Amino acid sequence: MIEIRRIEGRKALGRFVKFVIDLYRGCEYFVPPIITMEVDACDPAKNPVYQFCDSVFYMAWRDGKPVGRIAGFVNRRSNQKYGSRICRFCWSDFIDDLEVSRALLDAVRAWGKERGMDKLVGPLAPTDIDNEGCLVEGFDQLPTTANYYNYPYYERHFAAYGMEREATWFEFRIAAPQSVPEKHQRIARYIGERYGLRVFTDLDAKHFARVWGHKLFRLMNESYAKIYGFTELTEEQIDYYIALYLPQVPLQLIRLVTDADDNLIAFGLSIPSLSRAQQKAGGSLWPFGWFHLLRAMYVRGTTDTVDMLLMGVRPDYQGKGVTSLIIADLIPEYRRWGFKYIESNAELVTNKKIQNTWTVFNPVHHKTRCTFTCPI
Repeated sequence: MIEIRRIEGRKALGRFVKFVIDLYRGCEYFVPPIITMEVDACDPAKNPVYQFCDSVFYMAWRDGKPVGRIAGFVNRRSNQKYGSRICRFCWSDFIDDLEVSRALLDAVRAWGKERGMDKLVGPLAPTDIDNEGCLVEGFDQLPTTANYYNYPYYERHFAAYGMEREATWFEFRIAAPQSVPEKHQRIARYIGERYGLRVFTDLDAKHFARVWGHKLFRLMNESYAKIYGFTELTEEQIDYYIALYLPQVPLQLIRLVTDADDNLIAFGLSIPSLSRAQQKAGGSLWPFGWFHLLRAMYVRGTTDTVDMLLMGVRPDYQGKGVTSLIIADLIPEYRRWGFKYIESNAELVTNKKIQNTWTVFNPVHHKTRCTFTCPI
């Protein structure tokens, strides 16, 4: 018999996070989250997303052993923006047993129904900057720092529950070129000269956070406004992400683009892949997890892969080749770091503009992610 228990409090959330590490123990492609950071993301006292998100966390038990977990969210701002009544679910992990997955989905579905929701969608985190989608292709690939790995049987469980695919994301792997292709250089020069654009990086961490941090995330709000499921970040969220991410990212791997009046119109943010380092850390920063992560982040040559974490272009400059400037400026930096591969991260299948950026580099489509949906 399956018992569903609601999870509350940091200690219980720690068990919620550790469950997935135990579930994937021995899987060579799984990347354990850092437990304390994951618990913080689930904790309303730490994460400002809960100012406008209702949430619930469940774990499934059988014979005194945990066999699954799931979280449900009602993002009030998103539902208001899209005129929807969607209950999201994420952190949905379970053993290969349909009874378990059904019990977990039933629990979140009932919780959403109590709040007047009429549609269940997931895996979909509370905000677009968090993890999205279930892996449906690419099970022999290591995930990027920003995404999760899951077993192949997950899609079968969602289908058995009566869910259908909704949104789809592609991920690409690109062999880092030795140099910027001449055609790409010409396009970048032309775009820069035509619109009077400047590409640069700010290597002063305090200055970057103070001057560019809010501008970067506000530009993200503009450039991502029409992307599936995206809800503009609040000022509290922006403060949260600046404190969480910007102090850790090597500034050499960020590119900013301004117009002739020094207005920020585009950015590209990439980081060395931390996936192998997180595997070595095993979910904990202590005693040596911090060493593996810092080494991967800052010691050149530690990892051969760079993750393109975020890229945004102001709407009035989209489709004009601005991303070519960012990529052309980053490639020499990638070579200096010794990166052999570039991971695009998840891109909506409908986002042809960003996918066209990679075409000249012969990208390999190696992973696909999907969300699934059903009525409540």
